[in-house]
Amino acid sequence: MTIRQPRVGGRARSGGRPTLEEVAARAGVGRGTVSRVINGSPRVSERTRAAVEAAVAELGYVPNTAARALAANRTDAIALVVPEPEGRFFAEPYFSDIIHGVGVALADTEVQLLLTFASKDRERQRLAQYLAAQRVDGVLLVSVHADDPLPDLIEQLHIPAVVSGRRSASEPLASVDSDNFAGAKAAVEHLLSRGRTRIATITGRLDVYGAQRRLDGYRAALSSADEDAAADVGVRVGVDETLIEPADFTEEGGRRAMSELLARRPDLDAVFAASDVMASGARQILREQGRRIPEDVALVGFDDSAIARHMDPPLTSVRQPIEEMGREMTRLLLAEIAAADAQHSPSSLRMAREQVVLPTELVVRASS
Repeated sequence: MTIRQPRVGGRARSGGRPTLEEVAARAGVGRGTVSRVINGSPRVSERTRAAVEAAVAELGYVPNTAARALAANRTDAIALVVPEPEGRFFAEPYFSDIIHGVGVALADTEVQLLLTFASKDRERQRLAQYLAAQRVDGVLLVSVHADDPLPDLIEQLHIPAVVSGRRSASEPLASVDSDNFAGAKAAVEHLLSRGRTRIATITGRLDVYGAQRRLDGYRAALSSADEDAAADVGVRVGVDETLIEPADFTEEGGRRAMSELLARRPDLDAVFAASDVMASGARQILREQGRRIPEDVALVGFDDSAIARHMDPPLTSVRQPIEEMGREMTRLLLAEIAAADAQHSPSSLRMAREQVVLPTELVVRASS
């Protein structure tokens, strides 16, 4: 005699969660067909799909994502690696905007995001061991320096990876960046259009490719203006190395660099800072030394973060689409992971790599 368990609301009272086999039996199909429907395979007829979906709803079946990931040799997790000190991470809006974009891109997936810092040798070694154990499916790298060994290590481990900002013009990994050169050039051209002729710049760390490109844009704008002015009115501008001061993308770095510039060139009439955070530090020094903004010294930043909008006066800044960068990085990484799964070969990563450069926009406010 066969004993059937009573049903409540259509669900078998088996004492546990409904199984794939129970769904298959209810829908009158095989276990493999149920699996294809759940995984979104197109190789199922609409009639069969409807029957399986009805059985899933009736039984209250929830896929065991952990088991499915294990069977596919997947962790359903990616790591966001920041090779910077934690203090900088929490001080700069750039990083929170990147994370927000990544979170938006992952919202409709089952992928978890792990955040880790790796600015010290010990942290890098710990991360290397973690990645070698295949605990994540891919890596997002943010704020990578030219000499950072992490990208090469990740590539040796055959882990899909995307970097935010290339390390060089020949970056081998997939990357997403903003047009740092064009953004900086537009900022300096704006200052020139306001009649400023002694334009200083506070650079970021020049072992970061994006900082190099912003300095290149600054130089290009002044060189072009020099040629145009010489041809039109005979007033030469040109690139003056005494108006260039390196810093490190921090507020303290902006203060220090501004002090150095004023000591060396008290006649400067404009400053292009390669980040809003450094512009904020520069503004403090300008105020302390009695310089009015923008009457005496015009000031422009880069990022168009909340800092720019809340400064007094509000800061002219180059807007880079940081949240969009986070979304695009995630899209590229998920594509690389899918390509690796499909090909079951590290060589497939080469096929999926892209170099994406997003446009910037100058947002003019009262500081210039």
